[in-house]
Amino acid sequence: MDIATVIGLVLAIVLVVGSIASGGSLMLFINVPSILIVFGGTLATAFIRFGMGDVLNSMKVAMNAFFVKMTPPQQIIQEIVNLANIARKNGLIVLEQQPIEDPFLKKAIMYCVDGHEAEFIDEVLRKEVSLTADRHNLGKSVFASMGDAAPAFGMIGTLIGLVQMLASMDDPASIGPAMAVALLTTLYGALIANVFCLPIADKLALRSEEEVRNRKLIIEGVLGILKGLNPRVMEEFLQTFLPPKDRTASEEAK
Repeated sequence: MDIATVIGLVLAIVLVVGSIASGGSLMLFINVPSILIVFGGTLATAFIRFGMGDVLNSMKVAMNAFFVKMTPPQQIIQEIVNLANIARKNGLIVLEQQPIEDPFLKKAIMYCVDGHEAEFIDEVLRKEVSLTADRHNLGKSVFASMGDAAPAFGMIGTLIGLVQMLASMDDPASIGPAMAVALLTTLYGALIANVFCLPIADKLALRSEEEVRNRKLIIEGVLGILKGLNPRVMEEFLQTFLPPKDRTASEEAK
């Protein structure tokens, strides 16, 4: 589980609820029609812009923001170097017996063990990376779209409430409560967009970048193993995928 996402979401909710509770009753901020127009309108817009399957799949992809934590690239590099050492001493066929947790790395190693050419392995793996990135981008686009639509529907709800309020101006006592209800939809729209949809879209984009980086790292490492590249030279090359500060930390750890 990605603790940063959970902490951020919980902290935002606690701050909003705490602010509301400190100034009055929480029930003043709950209005079912306002909730329906913002939540329903936001979801309806997503269905209009995307296919139903895409929207439903994006909800599954969103779980990556909470429950999937990428393997550190330093760990991947070390595993690839270890496999390279084994392959250099005992041959590629021995790699078939090595325990490999990462399914993408395991698939790439199996291609090598099966005797496929480097060009074929490179093409197939990079195609899979590209398709995976496309799926992630679609999920990100769905949440970004919902983040754009939520404040708009909040404003639509507010305008509806104002029209209804102005239609009953003959009762001054009802203007204040009616105005409060009208403004609630704007609040709901802002909360949905800025606490949930847009942060999830950004986190999905980050997860996608991390996964693509790790898989490109794996591709280069596996191709190096296939070519019989010296493990030390391979490690130095793979370190170039890391930011300078991480390269230094990795060298100090060694």
